[in-house]
Amino acid sequence: MDVVPIQYKEGMIMFENAQEEAIAICRDLIRIDTTNRDGSGAERKAAEYVAEKLEDVGLKCDMFEPERGRTSVVTRIEGTNAERSALLIHGHLDVVPADPTGWDVNPFSGEIRDNFLWGRGAVDMKNMDAVIISVVRELLGSGRRPERDLVLAFVADEEAGGTLGARWLVENRPDLFAGCTEAIGEVGGFSYSASPNKTVYLVETAQKGMAWMYLTSEGSPGHGSSARTDNPITKLAEAIARVASHTFPIVITPTMARFFDEMGIEIDLSCPSLSLSKLGPLSRLIESAIRDTANVTAIASGDKINVIPAKATAKIDGRFLPGREQDFLAEIDALLGPDITRDWFVFNEAIESDPCAALLDDIETSLRIEDPGAHVVPYLLPAGTDAKYFARLDDMRSCFGFCPLRLPADLDFWSMFHGVNERIPLDALRFAVRVMATFLGSAAD
Repeated sequence: MDVVPIQYKEGMIMFENAQEEAIAICRDLIRIDTTNRDGSGAERKAAEYVAEKLEDVGLKCDMFEPERGRTSVVTRIEGTNAERSALLIHGHLDVVPADPTGWDVNPFSGEIRDNFLWGRGAVDMKNMDAVIISVVRELLGSGRRPERDLVLAFVADEEAGGTLGARWLVENRPDLFAGCTEAIGEVGGFSYSASPNKTVYLVETAQKGMAWMYLTSEGSPGHGSSARTDNPITKLAEAIARVASHTFPIVITPTMARFFDEMGIEIDLSCPSLSLSKLGPLSRLIESAIRDTANVTAIASGDKINVIPAKATAKIDGRFLPGREQDFLAEIDALLGPDITRDWFVFNEAIESDPCAALLDDIETSLRIEDPGAHVVPYLLPAGTDAKYFARLDDMRSCFGFCPLRLPADLDFWSMFHGVNERIPLDALRFAVRVMATFLGSAAD
C-alpha cells in the first residue's frame, strides 16, 4: 500500500491527515542516506528536508554544522502559557550502516510491503522524527498552539556518541533550550502484551552510562619464527578474553525495581534468565538492564604472517548502571591487568529520572484514549541516547524515552535496532501520531 497525496497547495503536498503524512515523511527520510560511519556522516540533506517541512508552517529553524555535513536543526514553538516550563522533543537524523546482504529490500528504499515501512531508520529513529514533524505541521497548520513552549531538536551524530550533535549544542548553545525542564526522545513507548486486557507501554526513564574504550598492548616486534616472544596480540587476547568471560553483578536500580513490581516478576539472583523468560524476546533487553556489560567490538594488529607486530589494539563497548561507574571501571581495570593501556573514545555518565514523575501520568492518559488497556511501565535502557547530554542542561529535571507505538505481539521490536530488515508497521506510525497529538496538547509540567 502506498500513501497517496490528496491535493497540491502552493507547491506543498497535502495529505488527508497527519497520520498519512507521517508515513510519507518517514519514507522520505529513510531514502536520504544519513549513514554515520565512525563519526563521518551526511545529515545535511535530511536537516534541510526537516527545516523545509517546519518552515512550511511558519517556524523559524536554526541550523548548526560544527563540521561539514554534520547538521542539526533546532526550533522553538511558543506556547500560550508563559508561566509553564518548556518541553524538549529530540530526535537524531543519522543511522548506523546497513549492509544490504541479508536484507529482503534495499535498506534505503523506503519500501512499503505487507503493511510495514522498511528501511534503515524505520525504527531507529526516523519514525519518531516523522511523527513529531507531522503532528507539529497539523497543529500549526490549523492555527493552534500548544500550551507550553516546545523545543524541537533534530540532531546529527547520535550513532557515534553525539559529539557533533547533542553534545555540541548543549556545550555551545544551551540558550536554545532555556526553560526546558523535561525532554522526550527515542526508545520508549513501545507496547508489550502483558495479558489479553492489559497492554504495557515501556517508557524509558533511565539509561546506562557509556564507556567506549580503546585498548592498546605493546610488545617486541620480531620474526614470526621466534621461539619466545613478547607478543602484544597474545597479551591483548588474554585480557579481552577475561573481560568477555566476566559476569558483572546484578543491581536493581529504582527504575527497574518499579518495572519488576509493575510486571509482577520476582528476580532469582542466581538465575535471572529463568525469572525473565516469561517476557519472551523482551527478556534480552531487560536482562541487560540489571547488570553492567562490556563487549569487544574490534581488534586490529599486524598485516604480515611472518612478522610479530609491535602493537595490538581493540575496542570495547562498556555500559554501566546508574551508581556503578567507579565499581565498573575498577572491575574492568582488574580484568585487563597492568600490561594493557585503556583510553576513552566516548565516556558518558548513566542517568536516571524519577520513575514516578507526573509526566508519566500524562503519557498514560494520552495512551489510554487510543488504547483503554494501556499501562505505562518505566524501564532502564541498556544503551544510550542523546538524553545523556540534554540531562546536563541547567533547567532539565527529567528525560524520558517516549514514541508511542502499538506493535504486533509477535514482532521482536528490539532486534530491529541496528539489525537487518528494520521495519515499522504502518498502523504503529498512525497510532503514534494520534497519541502524540494528544500528549503535546496536555503534557504536565
